[in-house]
Amino acid sequence: MVMFDIKQCAYIGDAVWELFVRELCINKQKSQKAMHNFSVKYVNAAFQAKLLSEIIPFLTEEESEIVRRGRNLKISIGKKSNPQVHSFASAFEVLVGYFYLNDKQRLSEFFEIVKKYLNYQ
Repeated sequence: MVMFDIKQCAYIGDAVWELFVRELCINKQKSQKAMHNFSVKYVNAAFQAKLLSEIIPFLTEEESEIVRRGRNLKISIGKKSNPQVHSFASAFEVLVGYFYLNDKQRLSEFFEIVKKYLNYQ
């Protein structure tokens, strides 16, 4: 397994995911309000956690291990937030960041898989 800094992957993965969603929405939405609504629908912990559970079957054994490590990342969240949701969302961001930093081809494949979960036609 390739060694990587899990915190760096989570940090960059968050930005890469948001940029991916924003790029999709500028091609789909016309008004700024519609673009914002599209983005916030998909750039949030609850959606990322749900999406991670949907894409697990598409992951390799190594990628599943990255997700496991991401779930165990120590994160701070608000008292009213669901720790399990944020744990899975962080794991999702770690995976996206890992792909971005280590395997751009797999990142492209991954984004093609997840497009169908974004109501993107």
